[in-house]
Amino acid sequence: MSELHLHEKTLGKRDIFLFCISAVLLLDTLAAGAVMGPTVIFWWVILTIFFLVPFGAISTELGSAYPEQGGIYAWVKRAYGQKMASRISWYYWSNVAVWVPAIFILFAGVFSQIFMPDMSLTAQITMGVILIWVVVFVNIVALNVGKWIPNIGAAIKLIIFALLIIGGILYGMEHGIANEFTLATMIPSTENGGLSLQYLPAVVYGMLGFELASASSAEMKDPRKDLPKAVFSSIAVVVGAYILATTAILIAQPADKVDVVDGLMDTLGQFFGGSPLGDAFVVILGVGALYTFFSNGATWAMGANRAAAEAAIDEELPALFAVESKHGTPVGASILLGISASVLLILYGFMAGNNEDLFWSLFAFSGVIFMLPYVAVCTAFVKIREKHIGINGKIAEDGTFRFPGSPNFVKACAYLCAAILMVTITLFIYIPGEGVAWEVLWGALSVIFIGEVVTYRGTKKMKASTALPIK
Repeated sequence: MSELHLHEKTLGKRDIFLFCISAVLLLDTLAAGAVMGPTVIFWWVILTIFFLVPFGAISTELGSAYPEQGGIYAWVKRAYGQKMASRISWYYWSNVAVWVPAIFILFAGVFSQIFMPDMSLTAQITMGVILIWVVVFVNIVALNVGKWIPNIGAAIKLIIFALLIIGGILYGMEHGIANEFTLATMIPSTENGGLSLQYLPAVVYGMLGFELASASSAEMKDPRKDLPKAVFSSIAVVVGAYILATTAILIAQPADKVDVVDGLMDTLGQFFGGSPLGDAFVVILGVGALYTFFSNGATWAMGANRAAAEAAIDEELPALFAVESKHGTPVGASILLGISASVLLILYGFMAGNNEDLFWSLFAFSGVIFMLPYVAVCTAFVKIREKHIGINGKIAEDGTFRFPGSPNFVKACAYLCAAILMVTITLFIYIPGEGVAWEVLWGALSVIFIGEVVTYRGTKKMKASTALPIK
């Protein structure tokens, strides 16, 4: 049976804005987008119009109209019931459990690149495990303390992105531009390779996460008022930062020479290195980038653990997920994430030949699971609207943000977002020109299977508890 858990109201508009920036603005996937060349600008513009803005409106309406702790879990539960909600919550949490070790092996790789070039893969895995448990600790402390991890990370990201953009402009003025930026090179074609779509998932991946703050709606001071302003202002910042920073990388490096893992540090070295003072500055920026990797892991873990805890409170996930501290932070879910992430990092580490293989195996695996809850949110949004607002689209003027437009237009936008997500999932599994990535497919199917077992046991337990006579 669900219990009432009181949560401290600590998140204001600034905190929500910085939380969104920390969750969505990622340095680690920036180089992957640059590999696409100038066509990445086209895809960012098109997907912003047809995916990011509509999905931002969907998540903002749900988060402000139904400010419930748990975010995605609470919305899917409202639309489809507890069984589907617990399944989605499992995907959401499992994705983070797989992605956190990926981001920390990237952390260890960049750390090695800056400070210890001869650092072994075993040492990098050990560093990743330690960082995982630091994230667990951050998730357990009260949110008025833990919130500063993503807040500081967001500020550092903005600084690095700004310096990358400024450095690109100055470098281009002095050395010229490595890639040609014209309509012919930016519009995808067979000639410029823009139709290969191999790295398109990196762009869509970089657009997701604005709903993450809604998982802590019960801890917001005024979600109905603050959430819409924070989300849409952060969307504008993120899109501008990604397009300009990717352009900066392409100013310095030919698209076919960009390295997915080392591209960021290589570019910063080109812009600011070459002298003792400049090299020292690049190291400082590298340390800042390392902190943002850590804050990314901490931010996503905060949202996923809270969603899983709400599902466990409803007896849909194992009871350990529901254990909370006196401040309402998800102790059980955090510890379980630490255990799972550590095991996965060590297991995949034994199978990987190097840190790049290890990072991509975990990243692609998590990417498939990552997209599934978002597909459900899009369809859940349509059902919630029809059920709670009515198919005629009449809305009470209570000051809550609503997706603008007619009911049919809003429904079409939601289904378009779901379709784009399904195409992205397919591209994670099937690599154009290379075939099926079987390790990604089997990993995703394993998580889905475990989720079905967990969901079945949770449903069975819930039915048994509701069948007990009331004394």
